[in-house]
Amino acid sequence: MKFQIYTLGCKVNTYESSVMSDKLKNKGYVEVNLNEVADICIINTCTVTNTADSKSNKIIKKAIKNNPNAIIVVCGCMTQNNSDLKIDGVDIIIGNIGKSKIVEYIEDYLKEKKLTIDIQNIMDTDFEPMILNNFNRTRAFVKIQDGCNNFCSYCIIPYTRGNVRSKNKEDVLKEINNLVDNGHKEIVLAGIHTGHYGEDNENYKFTDLIKDILKIKQLKRLRISSIEITELTNDFLNLLEHNKVLVDHMHIPLQSGSDEILKRMNRKYDKNYFIEKIKQIRKIRPDISITTDVIVGFPGETEEEMQETIDTITAIEFSKIHVFPYSNRDNTEASKMTNQIDEITKKRRVQELINLSKQLEINYMNKFIGKNIDFIPEIRKDKYLIGHTGNYLQVKLESNEKLIHEDINVKISKVEYPYVIGCLTKN
Repeated sequence: MKFQIYTLGCKVNTYESSVMSDKLKNKGYVEVNLNEVADICIINTCTVTNTADSKSNKIIKKAIKNNPNAIIVVCGCMTQNNSDLKIDGVDIIIGNIGKSKIVEYIEDYLKEKKLTIDIQNIMDTDFEPMILNNFNRTRAFVKIQDGCNNFCSYCIIPYTRGNVRSKNKEDVLKEINNLVDNGHKEIVLAGIHTGHYGEDNENYKFTDLIKDILKIKQLKRLRISSIEITELTNDFLNLLEHNKVLVDHMHIPLQSGSDEILKRMNRKYDKNYFIEKIKQIRKIRPDISITTDVIVGFPGETEEEMQETIDTITAIEFSKIHVFPYSNRDNTEASKMTNQIDEITKKRRVQELINLSKQLEINYMNKFIGKNIDFIPEIRKDKYLIGHTGNYLQVKLESNEKLIHEDINVKISKVEYPYVIGCLTKN
């Protein structure tokens, strides 16, 4: 039987979709492209914003329409957040527990032909064991952690992902060793609150895991998908200073550059703490790329507070900003706040930050013109190899396919946004 998986949302969902794909392939099912007709359609949903809910619903309807005889499976955060959800044409509904049992769900349905709904309580649960065996040879995501205990006032995710829980360290190391042995150059550690790995373990924390991963021979790059500014301990900064396998790129969510908004968001820092920590990082790694997330239009956000955020972003000089308009999620503290910002104002502010982000991104790219830098080509398109450097510059190099997945050195000649153009060096 043929299957396809639509994945929405974060890197954790990407990983979990890959695990489901692995499980099905190992049982003889065949994965097909999303534009082909399939016998099984799996939609791994996101619910972080209203837009994510809307996209998830559209994909579900599209899958039903394009695959009229298929088994339709819907899972993920949107279903976890709506335990009474029923959609005509959907056959199997699960939440964020049980994705590793996707084969059992499908094969039980094939026998019984009955609607299956299995959405379990996620607020006090254990880590669901998952091991990924296949990925592209360049970059592999490894989920090390799930859940969040922070309860930021705007965020629904603690209710859809549950309590903080960590993957067994032996399983993490075994998975990474296997991926590296099979030719993967880069490992990306993913989680809902990645830096809180080990919070549920007294004797083994995030930096302990990093130290053990860095001992793995042949690992070229170790990247952290996202980490909070408060989790960048002195131990972690010491690892960053002394081990070049940790890449020159960190994604650290800011969310707002206004102290008053940060308080109302229930974030755990103020802007000065954030700025000083970034200064520490740049003292260790002067050319590091630091990207971030920012929410605009939070309830009560004034024009002055928006300008404060712009000033903070400009002072920090991020290399890219992922901008999100505030999305009102039921049952969060922010949903009960007065002075909700209108959509027109939110759109205007989003565009302001997108424009600022592009300029900051180009400024960062320009720093590398004339410099030599390593990158790993991931694809070849229109005679160009395209891939990323450790600091996540997207490089285009005119060359043949023989160099795909190889670690090669190029000299950056110019910026053609969103790419930098590389020329092959003798090295």
